[in-house]
Amino acid sequence: MSDYELRRTPRTQVVRNPKRADYDREVVNEIIDATALCHVSYIIDGRPYVTPTLQWREGDTIYWHGSSASRFLRQIVGKEVCMAITHFDGYVLARSAFHHSINYRSVMLFGEAIKIDGKEKNRLLDNFVDTLIPGRLKELRAMTDQEAKATTVFSMLIDEGSAKVRTGPPIDDDEDYELPIWAGVIPISQIQHAPVPDPNNKPGLDIPKHVQDFKLR
Repeated sequence: MSDYELRRTPRTQVVRNPKRADYDREVVNEIIDATALCHVSYIIDGRPYVTPTLQWREGDTIYWHGSSASRFLRQIVGKEVCMAITHFDGYVLARSAFHHSINYRSVMLFGEAIKIDGKEKNRLLDNFVDTLIPGRLKELRAMTDQEAKATTVFSMLIDEGSAKVRTGPPIDDDEDYELPIWAGVIPISQIQHAPVPDPNNKPGLDIPKHVQDFKLR
């Protein structure tokens, strides 16, 4: 496996707008690390399913978790899955309806869902918490054996896949640039708000520093 690029295959080769494709590992990792949300798709009994869940990356491996009671997750062990991670960055308004678009960053990965068990699973779940909210884990009570048993963790090698990115203003037909029609971009971004305390908190609890310092990835 290349240290610099993801493996290109017929299903990862971008056909439409290939200039927007990127196989560089640093670009892919940056898109993955900028959000925890992903969608995992798989085939069960000949039918397609898509599950939204949270992911985190360690090196060249991506992990996600779910309920051990899920009949879907029990059936994907050792099978091929596809994971998509997407950021919606803005509406692109052109001078014709046809050339309207969006700005986005996305990654699509293919691979085998490997189930993680034992102490390694517990270690990964601890890392997951600290990846989502740095500094949070040390404030929490320890995970119980029952909680660990109720949670499934999967891994997939970041090997076969691609990134696709669109940035910038609209791209119109040459003659349309002369039209008196406003065109441009409406940027879209997630906004982090102030922490909201649980009404069941014990009296006198201040917002901890790791919560005050938290910033969206």
